[in-house]
Amino acid sequence: MNRRTFIIGGVGTLGLLAGGAFLAQGTLYRKAANGVRSLAGDLDAQYLRQLITADAAHSRTIMWQAEDVLTRPAIEYRIQGQAEVQQVPAREDFFSDDGVKNKQYLAQLQDLQAAATYEYRVVTETAASDWHTLQTAGDGDFECLLFPDSQSSDYSDWENLAQNAAKRNPQAAFFINMGDIVDNGEDHTQWQAWFHGVEGIIDRLPFVPLMGNHETYDQNWKVRLPEAYLHYFAVPENGSRDFARYYYSFDYGPVHFMVLNSQWDETEDFKFGLKEEQIEWLRKDAQQSTKQWKIVLIHKDVLQYRIHNRPERQEGISDVGEAFMPLFEELGIDIVFSAHLHTYRNRGHIRGNHHDSKGPLYILTGVAGNVRYPGLWIDHALDERVAPQPETDNYLTMDVTKERIVIKCFLPDGQEIDQVEVAKK
Repeated sequence: MNRRTFIIGGVGTLGLLAGGAFLAQGTLYRKAANGVRSLAGDLDAQYLRQLITADAAHSRTIMWQAEDVLTRPAIEYRIQGQAEVQQVPAREDFFSDDGVKNKQYLAQLQDLQAAATYEYRVVTETAASDWHTLQTAGDGDFECLLFPDSQSSDYSDWENLAQNAAKRNPQAAFFINMGDIVDNGEDHTQWQAWFHGVEGIIDRLPFVPLMGNHETYDQNWKVRLPEAYLHYFAVPENGSRDFARYYYSFDYGPVHFMVLNSQWDETEDFKFGLKEEQIEWLRKDAQQSTKQWKIVLIHKDVLQYRIHNRPERQEGISDVGEAFMPLFEELGIDIVFSAHLHTYRNRGHIRGNHHDSKGPLYILTGVAGNVRYPGLWIDHALDERVAPQPETDNYLTMDVTKERIVIKCFLPDGQEIDQVEVAKK
């Protein structure tokens, strides 16, 4: 039984994951969406966002939406404190989904200086937005924020978590969202609410998105191709003919990040071969990197958990784990972050399906929205640390140097509930 069949199969505690409780909340999303109409002032640039690029030290992708068609849209940018301004034209990246026509624009900044602070703004022939901060990567230490699944029935919890985490960690270089960004990938009001939640963050910190299974659902809770996700986030190229923007990699400081896509069950009826293509790509991508650290981000988890009152479901390794864990070990991956189960679990280092200090560290990141599964999962033998129960939302920080990485997990109020360190010998 695959994950989606299980979700829809009638387990009451998973009703929110299948969207049952969400449908009555549409007005909440629309209310939140109205708050972002003037995000960039008179220019009316909505959802202004920085996206990670393969080389975060020298480039950045800027995207935004507008109510009207813009004349000669562009991004102006300059080194902070300097008068000289450069300009890059933006291109139209329009798309329609959920009955809404999105007037979207995209600009790519290249040949930036490493470890430099820039300012940028959106301009047209007759107007300009406020200036926003842009920090390029260096080759040394950095910190970042990791958010688990943010899908929600009311995105106010997501907003509070994200905003407070950003305030507590002003030094964060970028932020990651581990998939299931929204509850229903076709519902444009949910995307508006999600963007509202990260207003003031995503314009100044590059965003690292992952695709989850909920990005592939239509309004009738049937599987489709993830149109909105693929259009909203112009992630680095992966060289794929059929799966552009599905998976990618990027460098930041001493780390090479590989962002995998675990949604082959959802996409197989439309496009075949996502899993097999990624296995081949991952081997080449990881072997080509010379960075000190290699980190994998993937939505669905590598372990399978028993479930209360479901004796037929056994503890073990998931289909994702069976496909990729041996490869992670072969490639010397240092850390694997996953999500999907809405629970925080630190498994320690695993090799050959057993605890072994020579294997990757596996962290199941938890939940960042208000869709929670209290009392659902039975602890796995490989779990070393479990979040306090009943579980609430959480976020993580990662502090990176060339010699060690420290990962911390926090509750919404900032209380630390776990810390783990990985060191290079």
